[in-house]
Amino acid sequence: MYKTEKSRLEELGASITVGEVYQQPQLWEEVLKIYEDNLEEIEKFLDLVSKEKNRVKVIFTGAGTSAYVGDIVERHLKKISNRNLDFEAIATTDLVSNPYDFFTKDETTLLVSFARSGNSPESLKAVELANQIVDDIYHLAITCAADGKLAKGLKEETNAFTLLMPEPSNDQGFAMTGSFSCMLLMSTLIFDNSLKLEEKAKRVHEIIRLGREVIDREEEIQEIVDLDFNRVVYLGSGPIGAFTREAQLKILELTAGQIATCFDTSMGFRHGPKSFVDEKTLVFDFISNNDYTKLYDLDILNEVNENNIARGVIGVSYGEVKGDFRKFNLSKDGELEDVFLVFPYAIFAQTVAIMASLKVNNKPDTPSASGTVNRVVKGVIIHPYE
Repeated sequence: MYKTEKSRLEELGASITVGEVYQQPQLWEEVLKIYEDNLEEIEKFLDLVSKEKNRVKVIFTGAGTSAYVGDIVERHLKKISNRNLDFEAIATTDLVSNPYDFFTKDETTLLVSFARSGNSPESLKAVELANQIVDDIYHLAITCAADGKLAKGLKEETNAFTLLMPEPSNDQGFAMTGSFSCMLLMSTLIFDNSLKLEEKAKRVHEIIRLGREVIDREEEIQEIVDLDFNRVVYLGSGPIGAFTREAQLKILELTAGQIATCFDTSMGFRHGPKSFVDEKTLVFDFISNNDYTKLYDLDILNEVNENNIARGVIGVSYGEVKGDFRKFNLSKDGELEDVFLVFPYAIFAQTVAIMASLKVNNKPDTPSASGTVNRVVKGVIIHPYE
């Protein structure tokens, strides 16, 4: 697929999405450079938000895939950040419909808005509601579009800071791919203060290597997608467990629902959702790099494999793992926290989604034949709040 002639991919309606997945490792290098170039200003802004404050609520927000960025990074940051920041991931779709559940007048709040285009009505309304309700409010926009309404609206505000991702991350295809991974990487670099700059750079270089490895091994992924299936399950734990929702959304979007999807945590899957599995189901588990957590990921893979109820049971891991299930082991060269493993795992899931879309004769670049699902949402009615 990544080696296919562009003209052929254009015929298949896949050239945009394939190119945008392929370019991600290079974009991650650019994100690191943006972070390094802006580090002093980022630290000044965070000091403005948190200095001489008891506690500061940090809300990660966005809609759809942008919301899942917050879900993933929140899982990671809750256990490692030593600033006086309390992290919470809340989708803009929840903030806008129920602002009174999340915004508090006298609680210092930093709203971190993730947005590919910055034009989604929920993203803009969430900022407006935060300003309306919270007395001591700050905004950090991590977005991919310099000309988006979010970036333009916060540009001159003294209580706001905007970081633009590399221009090519503003995906032109339907699905969020590079925009997702770039915003996730930037937020991890900004808020993870357990790692020094050189340690962060080392991890970025490792995920770049791994991302390219996944792309180079596309034939192995194609062999999996060639199996006879019409259902997919994605499982994982911790930050990777939060990522499984994004993984399943990609295949759901790009096949326009022709392949049914399910996601869960490795341990939670037994409690009912396992009923989803039948003889035409592929079950993937993105395995943790934490020695303890990994045991639970392997347990469910071995269990489903021994049950002999699925078409395929696949473990995706960083380094070698034991078990009789099918394996996609990435070569290990160092240590990575699970949040960083999300990046090569994302390219794996995006590749599966594109291949599955083509398998059902859909077009990955424009998967919604009816036009009722759009790259930037339409039809949202925003009501005034008093």
